Amino acid sequence: MKLILLACLCIPLTGLLAQSRYNQHKAFDPLFYPSGSTIYHSAGGGPGESYWTNRADYTIHARLDTVQHGLSGDVTITYTNNSPDALTFLWLQLDQNIYRSDARGVAAGPAAAGRWSGKGTTRGMEIRSVSWLAGDKTVRSEFLVTDTRMRLMLPSPLRGHGGTVRLRIEYAFSIPEYGTDRMGRQRARDGWIYEIAQWYPRMAVYDDANGWDVLPYLGAGEFYLEYGNIDYTVTVPSDMIVVGSGELLNPTEVLTAEQLKRLAKARQSSKPVFIRTEGEAGRRAGMQSWHFRCTQTRDVAWAASRAFVWDAARIDLPGGKRALAQSVYPAEAAGEKAWGRSTEFVKGCIELYSRRWYPFTYPVATNVAGTVGGMEYPGIVFCSSMEKGGGLWDVTNHEFGHNWFPMIVGSNERKYAWMDEGFNTFINDVSTKEFNHGEFYHKPDAWKGAGYLFSDRSEAILTLPDVLTASNLGNAGYVKPGMALSLLRTYVLGEDRFDEAMRTYIRRWAFKHPGPWDFFRTMENAAGEDLGWFWRGWVLNTWKLDQGVGAVKYIKDDASQGAMITILNVEEMAMPVMLSIEQENGKTDTVSLPVEIWQRGGSKTFMYPSTSKIRSIVIDPLHDYPDINTANNVWKGDSTNNPSKAF
Repeated sequence: MKLILLACLCIPLTGLLAQSRYNQHKAFDPLFYPSGSTIYHSAGGGPGESYWTNRADYTIHARLDTVQHGLSGDVTITYTNNSPDALTFLWLQLDQNIYRSDARGVAAGPAAAGRWSGKGTTRGMEIRSVSWLAGDKTVRSEFLVTDTRMRLMLPSPLRGHGGTVRLRIEYAFSIPEYGTDRMGRQRARDGWIYEIAQWYPRMAVYDDANGWDVLPYLGAGEFYLEYGNIDYTVTVPSDMIVVGSGELLNPTEVLTAEQLKRLAKARQSSKPVFIRTEGEAGRRAGMQSWHFRCTQTRDVAWAASRAFVWDAARIDLPGGKRALAQSVYPAEAAGEKAWGRSTEFVKGCIELYSRRWYPFTYPVATNVAGTVGGMEYPGIVFCSSMEKGGGLWDVTNHEFGHNWFPMIVGSNERKYAWMDEGFNTFINDVSTKEFNHGEFYHKPDAWKGAGYLFSDRSEAILTLPDVLTASNLGNAGYVKPGMALSLLRTYVLGEDRFDEAMRTYIRRWAFKHPGPWDFFRTMENAAGEDLGWFWRGWVLNTWKLDQGVGAVKYIKDDASQGAMITILNVEEMAMPVMLSIEQENGKTDTVSLPVEIWQRGGSKTFMYPSTSKIRSIVIDPLHDYPDINTANNVWKGDSTNNPSKAF
């Protein structure tokens, strides 16, 4: 019986090794980093001694036209050049131009209407004037608009190391009803809901990696912005409620005495308090201006409607600090099974993220119900008014997770979607496990999705989001990097080492612009682990994972003296191995083997101290790994088992 079993094992093992794609020299190639330390980026993953970022401060005045569904305004930008370079021109982003019929995003998008194109066009951002401001003097400037970008030639070079320039731009645009799922307007029962974003000319980033970031806005790639303070005033009809990024500076001018009283109560309450209830929307004539200020931010957004129901509650932050969680939504979206729990969700996820990773940095966190399915901005997010229950938790949790990536850690979303969406997907999973004792958590089965996520059509995580095919954006931008970080935390580093390394990364790069290598280096140095094999397998390539049980042989054919178990790594990706082993005497064990077992090849034999025959061996018993061939993950020791079928 044993001789027959061993003969059967030898046949598939030999065949499998011959077919293996695994190459330890590729997986553990010692030359991982393309360059060493620089004065801007240290070898340890932090900002170098001469690291710099430029700064953009804005003062904006805008007026909402609810008859023509348009916005007009002016913005004064104070731009500070902290780079060592003298600049002779500036680049700005005009993202509203993606809605023009001749936009590159329209031409590059699918022929049929999709998430980022094909649902109506506008004239884009209409630039009425551009002027340089120098003391009391105003000098008109020529400008060149190229798709979603605008170039301004400076009247004289802007010196580096702190030189500043001020400019003023007058502009206007029509508000699209569907704004590429980033902004737009929705008709509610009691009036239009306006979700306003990408609503003013914004400075492009000038960094030490590429100089000016001039990738056009095509839809899938998101945003890359400089930090600064933004003071903005929006003028709207007097019967509308306005919420926006940052702090409302003139509440006594725009809120009623009763609303102010309720708002003060909400700031002290752990449970939501209504500030404006259904039926309290009046029809006041005239216009009024809402004045906000958001500090140390990369952007601001806002929403306005006469249909808003408004509730709020206190957020408890580390160190005894507090912020305000609030939600605005139409009456038809209310109810405890829908948006009636939104503020609870906002408060819950922000408190969880703040305790584990980094304290929330804005005074208010606002969730807006409207036409946008889910989009994030500093201190404010837009989520679909149709969401309910677990769906509303998921989108609220996801969009507010973006306040850490990329609002606090300012990575380049236009190039590296995985560094905001993937990181965020990972922290979303951690918070969902914890929120309300896992009320909405459902453990994923990585075995079931492996064939789809790691198909032959998959693309590398380190790919421009606008280059990824539509079917792969969710995989490479969200799911695979989120899964990678989860496995790195659980099976490679452990929670304590991983969490402290991630906190170190956030602290180092808060309000700065890290790249992929900064993240890799920080995680390795802070966790004390060489992870080149991990980044190479998960991020840089489309390698697959296939671990299998190859053979079992008892020492001297006596199970009580131990068993020699051979496991195999068939595909190109290397990972640690977790096995569950059950013996016929009822004893069960979990065996954990480090990734180093694969450094000398794709086959590893180890001794297991069995005391009776082995009934079964299962690789990855929790189904956490995206193994593309799970047939060889399970070995059965009964006489009906034919291991050759597993290969």
